[in-house]
Amino acid sequence: MSASSSLKLRIFAWTVLGSVLLGIAALFVRSELHRSHLPRLAQVQPFVLTNQFGQVVTARDLLGKAWVGDIIFTRCGGPCPKMTEQMSKLQKTLPAGQPLNLVTLTTDPDNDTPSVLKSYGEKFGADSTRWIFLTGTKPELKNLAAGSLKLAAVEKDPSERQNPNDLFIHSTIFVLVDKSGNMRGVYESLEPGFQEKIVADIQALLREN
Repeated sequence: MSASSSLKLRIFAWTVLGSVLLGIAALFVRSELHRSHLPRLAQVQPFVLTNQFGQVVTARDLLGKAWVGDIIFTRCGGPCPKMTEQMSKLQKTLPAGQPLNLVTLTTDPDNDTPSVLKSYGEKFGADSTRWIFLTGTKPELKNLAAGSLKLAAVEKDPSERQNPNDLFIHSTIFVLVDKSGNMRGVYESLEPGFQEKIVADIQALLREN
């Protein structure tokens, strides 16, 4: 690839990421301003993915329960372990009997097969009856992550990688989705007070009829 083509590709990637992040910021501000009644921010569109046991999971399978979602990749040495620790902490904080799932998407399906995701989840004490790890084709993952949940993920140019596993720039936010598939909240997982904010909103959401 020529230097000119590489530069154009990087500019395009950063433009896409910037657009998605602006959308996330708008949703985040809107969510913060209306947190008391958790506005409907977006609707999750149909998708077909695969969980950590190789089972097909669709948008319809997640209906009937609220869920918290994020996006990571298992080879990540940056924020992903911290994000997964936050999800693990949510699992420990929230009673097992509540109608709530935890959903982690991968942005690296070439590596993150169901068995890899299963092993990764086990390292963080994931309860497979509550915490779902999803992989699949890149278009389907992008459809759910960027299209529905506004979770940004852009593959880094090889020339910009600081190490072999420095593969993606991606969101560190968590999203809250209700039992009807409406996104209701956006939360920065690495901010102080994250757990308190999202747990309070989860409980408020679960009190809805």
